[in-house]
Amino acid sequence: MVDTGPAPADAPRAPEPTLREALTELRRYVAPERRRLLTAGLLLLLSGAVGLVQPLVVQHLLGGTDPLRGAARPLLALMALVVVGAAASAYGGYQLSSAAEGAVLTARRQLTAHVLRLPMTAFRRATPGDLMARVTGDTTLLRQVVQQTLVQAVTGLVMTLGALVMMAVLDPVLLGASVLAIALLLGALGLVMPRIRRASIGAQDSVGEMGAVLDRSLTAFTTVKACGTEESEARRVADAAERAYRHGVVRARWDSTANAAALLAVHLVFLVVLGVGALRVSYGAIPVATLVAFLLYVFFLTEPVMSLVGVVAFAQTGRAALQRIGEITRLPPEPPRSPAASTEAVGAVETVGAAGAGPGEPAVLFDRVSFRYPGSPDPVLRDFSLAVPAVGLTALVGPSGAGKSTVLNLVERFWDPDAGSILLDGAEVRDWDLHRLRSVIGYVEQDAPVMAGSLRENLAYATDRATDAELHEVLELTRLDGLLTRLGGDLDAPVQYRGVSLSGGERQRIAIARALLRRPRLLLLDEATSQLDAVNEAALRSVVQDLAARMPVLAVAHRLSTVRDAARIAVVQSGTVRAVGTHEELLRSDPLYAQLAAQQLLTEASPSGPINSPVVTGS
Repeated sequence: MVDTGPAPADAPRAPEPTLREALTELRRYVAPERRRLLTAGLLLLLSGAVGLVQPLVVQHLLGGTDPLRGAARPLLALMALVVVGAAASAYGGYQLSSAAEGAVLTARRQLTAHVLRLPMTAFRRATPGDLMARVTGDTTLLRQVVQQTLVQAVTGLVMTLGALVMMAVLDPVLLGASVLAIALLLGALGLVMPRIRRASIGAQDSVGEMGAVLDRSLTAFTTVKACGTEESEARRVADAAERAYRHGVVRARWDSTANAAALLAVHLVFLVVLGVGALRVSYGAIPVATLVAFLLYVFFLTEPVMSLVGVVAFAQTGRAALQRIGEITRLPPEPPRSPAASTEAVGAVETVGAAGAGPGEPAVLFDRVSFRYPGSPDPVLRDFSLAVPAVGLTALVGPSGAGKSTVLNLVERFWDPDAGSILLDGAEVRDWDLHRLRSVIGYVEQDAPVMAGSLRENLAYATDRATDAELHEVLELTRLDGLLTRLGGDLDAPVQYRGVSLSGGERQRIAIARALLRRPRLLLLDEATSQLDAVNEAALRSVVQDLAARMPVLAVAHRLSTVRDAARIAVVQSGTVRAVGTHEELLRSDPLYAQLAAQQLLTEASPSGPINSPVVTGS
């Protein structure tokens, strides 16, 4: 168990950010895309300016005394303007969409790295699913925020005002023609919608892949912390985010193609409308120049008006997304890794556990430690004192909720005690560099996760420079030779997600082997056999006791059978140590331990046997 304390009440939500605060938060993610955003804005303004000129060319063409004479040059100029405007709009839209994807990539990288460096106190304030939603879903909304607010809001407003002024000059009565232009625009979009849909599915699938990788990290959050692999996990998720970025750029390409196709389609349909309008003009219904110029402005007005409508909707969505993202980024992270901890060399397996405590000094000393989980009315530990020898197995036993797992959490500094001190190798754990502290501790959780990947990746999860010889040594030390044989002797053989193809004992021993590769000075085991059958319990018990002969091991035990041969057994009740001794001593002197042993059928007189002899008991 990683955390036995009660979950605190949900922290109050941060107030909704003001527009200035939201823009400041957004600037962090769009800053790397300034050049592309500027390019997109200029191109879209160019496209809009070209659109504003086109109706004037048409009016000039049709307003002369003899429109058919000398029409070739104005028509060529009109077609050139159409092509230039479409090209500028397409490439500007592509640049804008690519910049939006870049902002999403930046946000995901920064938010992921921040989440993986959060302390436990902050991590408990939100569920992993909520964190994943913020990293995946909320950052995705930044795409629309960038596209709909930063550039198109400005260009759309400028172009709308320009078109309205020109339309007012021509004839406000013809405003109803805008309905036809909008309908034609929607029809053109429908022609390329299937490709956009397929590209969007690909982009969403890639986001789902990133979510799966992030789920791996958050599900194994304690292992990530204990192994000190926040940076490597952040890089792994960032790589998945980059793949999502590439898929998003493909979708952006199709989006820009759709915009260009819609624009060209509406222009072509407009030429037909122009011909019909010319017939009506020939009957004297309306002036041809005014009709054509106004229809051009109606067509031109469609896109900026739609952009401005989208701005209103996405502005609210964007502020909510930025608020949720900001609630996480404002949480203070753990201190960054020091250079010394990052360059720690992987040692030979035979030197594993060379404790740094002096002769006769305990490896770990708890001195009147008290601790209360945030939001909990009662303390979990009260004046907890215990000395863990430099060599040997020290076991913590007692009823559920007594605070046993919390003791291990405090050694790893997942939490800090409210009072008292914890010394490792004679130094207060608060004075250790955090990453250095965790690098000298091997921590094995109750439900130690097996990562998706190969056996090598699982063993060398925190020590990627481990050699094959070192891997084979820890496999032998943890009795995993049979597993390697079953995998054909291949360290790179795949292991299924969550290790479903492995036994519980194999998963636990893989976790122990992973911890041993780090050359720990101290091994922490949190109920490592609580879910194992008798055979796997016996195998793991033998491994643990062999390790205890060369290094300090502090184990939380639910089954007394796994620790009855421990050098020291500490009985914990209500957050304090009530008795310390061997199995036989505690049977005689401590009623609580005798009761626990009786419940597990361990009170019958029997020789303790050799150190690696299995003891089969009920759970």
